[in-house]
Amino acid sequence: MKAKSYGIAAALALTTALASPVVAQETELKVNYTWTSPSETAAIKVLIDALKPKGIKWSDFNVIAHDTGANVTVVNMVSGGTPPDAFMDSIPGLYRDLAGMGLGVPMDDVFNKSGATANFPPAVKSAITVDGKMVKVPIGVQIDGMLYYNLDVAQKAGVDPTKWTSMDDVWKDFDKVKAAGFIPLAIGAQEWQERYLLHALMAGFHGDVYDKFYAEKPDETVFDDPGLKQTIDLVRQFQQHADPAATNRPWNDTTNLVITGKALMQIHGDWIKGEFRNAGKVAGKDFGCIMIPGATGVAVTVDAWGFVKSKDEAVTKAQEVMAATQVDPKVNADFAAAKGSTPVVLNAPTDKLDQCNKVVLEQLADPAKQHPNPNNTADADWYQATGQVIDHFWNDPNMTSEQAIEELRNQYSSIF
Repeated sequence: MKAKSYGIAAALALTTALASPVVAQETELKVNYTWTSPSETAAIKVLIDALKPKGIKWSDFNVIAHDTGANVTVVNMVSGGTPPDAFMDSIPGLYRDLAGMGLGVPMDDVFNKSGATANFPPAVKSAITVDGKMVKVPIGVQIDGMLYYNLDVAQKAGVDPTKWTSMDDVWKDFDKVKAAGFIPLAIGAQEWQERYLLHALMAGFHGDVYDKFYAEKPDETVFDDPGLKQTIDLVRQFQQHADPAATNRPWNDTTNLVITGKALMQIHGDWIKGEFRNAGKVAGKDFGCIMIPGATGVAVTVDAWGFVKSKDEAVTKAQEVMAATQVDPKVNADFAAAKGSTPVVLNAPTDKLDQCNKVVLEQLADPAKQHPNPNNTADADWYQATGQVIDHFWNDPNMTSEQAIEELRNQYSSIF
């Protein structure tokens, strides 16, 4: 019996070691990322706290907020001789560039040993795989384009967002919201947010156009597709309903207008829920969340970490520990709760999932509705160019959708 008990204990210890590895001695990891809002930093802290007892000393490295317009690319850092050990980015081209330089770090073995691979939903596994290898560490799953609204504002204005079945229903209720003294639509008019809105609306209402527009090389016939014009016309309606202070307003300041009861609603990634939770608000009590009314599809984002190959074996081991820890069911559930996203593994505890997570999971249950975020499919230069064009369109009320499409066509010709 004694020998048998020892065997069970050893087996349990081995299982724990595989699922939650540690480093032999404290190792510093230089981590480059772009999350700086309260909910984002709260999520990062979950990971830092989980890594500390495993011997990982986290060191912020070139941290620049993603909505500032500033940028120091990973390739720039590598070329300059100061690469990060870990970085936050999902663009496939970056991982191909690193692999081409002999600096790629596949995580297949780590995920297989930890049991994570078998628990990745298809959308997650697809998003983290580049050229047949799992080279990204998934952080959280988000739906691009969920409508969040303040329940108290809705009640005072006499509107019920759950009854909306189309964007026309939304616009019709805005007069009631204004009459009650509230901002109907909170939106931050920054280039990246406008670009984000464009792809969220395109995925929602014209999925076939989305797949052609955000392909690795766009299908040139998309510029003549009526669905593209209809999407850009819808963006114009959002611009026309934006409040005067929307220009260059950060996304989290915009979310705060809804949280504090100054505005009725915001359409953005479902991760903005993290700001509500960070403010002590509860889904179903203080705020509600629905998909964009009338939408038939969704863009799915899988944020991810990547690694730069190191000559230091201790750093290599630390990278593996970070990867395994991020996809650990409990850690990932706590991380997602802080961020406002949905866990990346199916075996994550469900006690922290709220009604908004359930809406997301309903969308993820139907692969036919899903379209990968452009960061996982589109050429990086093309995706940036779409933002420049839609920002020009947003800021010039006299510009027509036809003129915007012509600009997009010109950008396509110069890039491809």
